[in-house]
Amino acid sequence: MLTFMYITNKPEIALIAQKYGVERVWIDLETLGKDERQKNMDSVKSHHTVDDIRRIAPLLDKSEMLVRINPWHDGSKSEIDEVIDAGAKIIMLPMWKTAEEVKNFVSAVNGRATTVLLLETREAESCLDEVLSVGGFDEIHIGLNDLHLSYGLNFMFELLANGTVERICRKIAAAGIPYGFGGIAKIGEGMLPAERVLTEHYRLGSRRVILSRSFCDADKIDDINEVERIFEENVAKLRRYERIAEKSSKAEFEENKAAIAECVDKIAAAVAARRRKNG
Repeated sequence: MLTFMYITNKPEIALIAQKYGVERVWIDLETLGKDERQKNMDSVKSHHTVDDIRRIAPLLDKSEMLVRINPWHDGSKSEIDEVIDAGAKIIMLPMWKTAEEVKNFVSAVNGRATTVLLLETREAESCLDEVLSVGGFDEIHIGLNDLHLSYGLNFMFELLANGTVERICRKIAAAGIPYGFGGIAKIGEGMLPAERVLTEHYRLGSRRVILSRSFCDADKIDDINEVERIFEENVAKLRRYERIAEKSSKAEFEENKAAIAECVDKIAAAVAARRRKNG
């Protein structure tokens, strides 16, 4: 089954996520360069702190604490030490562009936590062969949001439709490294239906996915009981659909792939037209 990840710095939400089978609670410390990259997008720009790790990590007895740090910079070693001391079990490096940055990251962690590379730049894909040959890290997650911006695309799931994600996944799989990509909405929802995305995870051998804002935007829900209802009902629905997806035949996988391409083409064209209209 896929490993589910959910971004929150609220202890009560973290406990709900854990209760209903979310394996990784994600604290997001990335701020460097993010506002500039995503200034015209309705994307998540978290304001989490190291203190959030300290508050939530001791509460987790089933889920693991994942922390996304800043891109590699002069203060990265100190940042890594601090988040490990605070309770991070998994550390994710975003926006890396060279094998040297990956080597520095792995060296700084020095086996004290699981290491995840967030592949989200054209430069990262360009040096992926070198990064895989050097190794030393534990996992890779393909970040569709920034990666589609890096390639100048209109919609993040164009990366599924045009074969980019498949190309990257095949390389990572050949190296024997666990990987995942993107996020997912509730079953029956999403611009690209969650059922399509989930089936593509199984076709491509992905093992990790983020539960997105469209799955549960807890920051906009005042009633904690409503948040719990969303997790209880919709994690179960995703798990039930996984059992269908994992039994898909080759023909069914190909049919789903074609349906994704058709849907994505329409969405991307609509986004492009809207941007032209708005200047």
